[in-house]
Amino acid sequence: MGGSGWWFAEYWDFMPMLAIGWTFWVITSICLHELAHGLAAVKLGDNTPIYSGHMTWNPLVHMGKVSLVMFALVGIAFGAMPVNPSRFNHRYGEAIVAFAGPLCNLLIFITLMPLLIGWTKFANGKVDPQLYMNVFVFLNAGCALNLILFMFNLLPVPPLDGSRILGDFYPRFNELWRGPNAQYMAIGAFIFVFFVFGRKVGDLGFAISRAVLDWGVGMLGSV
Repeated sequence: MGGSGWWFAEYWDFMPMLAIGWTFWVITSICLHELAHGLAAVKLGDNTPIYSGHMTWNPLVHMGKVSLVMFALVGIAFGAMPVNPSRFNHRYGEAIVAFAGPLCNLLIFITLMPLLIGWTKFANGKVDPQLYMNVFVFLNAGCALNLILFMFNLLPVPPLDGSRILGDFYPRFNELWRGPNAQYMAIGAFIFVFFVFGRKVGDLGFAISRAVLDWGVGMLGSV
């Protein structure tokens, strides 16, 4: 890749479709992730996502200006969905709503992977090489990214979904994040997890996605 230092320019220099695909899937996947949280909350009796205007496809609503600027600068972003757990009509409502986001990313992966497998198996060598590679890169980026989002968001550290899931099943876990310095402790824990485990989760996501792709293509055999 190039040496400009800006992720989009480097992706574009390496392969324009990588820059386009990553941009599309990051924004789309985060919006769907947050909408899944909102839909689960509404189903469990909390209309806060509706009243707050967050049941929308608008990335500005889900990601906010700070997240979008962060994405423009470094290629990663985050989203938020306001909910009120006190309105949930299920004992483990908070865990259900929290898990809905990562589950959505897993479902996107499960939906895209067969398309990627089919394209790799049946289009390679039979369509224009540039077209083949563009579609492959686009689908591959969506698969890997959503698997990474699924795994990373389940880590039990605030503000990730995994912390709310664990806290709902094991309330004493929430005591770790209460108190006068809890906010700083949570920020510190997240930064530690992000920089220590973030790259590992990313590498694992790409590795698993590639392994599933190879397995799928192999299963098709000589079809």
